[in-house]
Amino acid sequence: MSLFDSARFRLSVSQLAGLPEGDVPEIAFAGRSNAGKSTTINVLTRQGRLAFASKTPGRTQLINFFDLSEKDEHGHRQCVASLVDLPGYGFAKAAEGTRKTWSELIGGYLASRDTLTGIVVVMDARRPLMPTDEWVIDFLNTRPVKMHWLLNKCDQLNNQAKKETLYKVKARAAEIGPHVSVQLFSGMKREGVDELRETLLRWIRREELAV
Repeated sequence: MSLFDSARFRLSVSQLAGLPEGDVPEIAFAGRSNAGKSTTINVLTRQGRLAFASKTPGRTQLINFFDLSEKDEHGHRQCVASLVDLPGYGFAKAAEGTRKTWSELIGGYLASRDTLTGIVVVMDARRPLMPTDEWVIDFLNTRPVKMHWLLNKCDQLNNQAKKETLYKVKARAAEIGPHVSVQLFSGMKREGVDELRETLLRWIRREELAV
């Protein structure tokens, strides 16, 4: 069984005061409200309804924590890492107050979490690096941790478009720095799941984390 299959919901928080104590590596997921972030988490963990999606951008302003566990030498399950589902940033339809709340909540999380190990940014492969994506990437880059850009819905591109998109996004990642990696992914077709798992396991095991 993969470590990610052990994922269990821990809690949701709507304000910084509610953040739990952090003592294991945390991997955060960010993405536009229609990019497939919840599907990505569900596919990664092989649990169909672990993460829930709201069809209304900006409605769910919660940070959700999911614990990953392994058995210790005594056979007891022990939390070894957490997946952190950040609120979607559907800013096209969100009020300015929603943007402000997102910035304060996520900015506070980024600034305060010493256990934050890396961030997965889920983008629609058909429309990557939209203005809101760029805004959030700049926002997230204030904290020098690993970033993995996941180009979801790649099954809706032909092979040539996949190559061109991957080349374009990798070039943009290179401009930001070596701490950013990129891959194609399809939550619907389960493409790229093993590559994503391997990347995140390296983060959890503290491999290649220097930025």
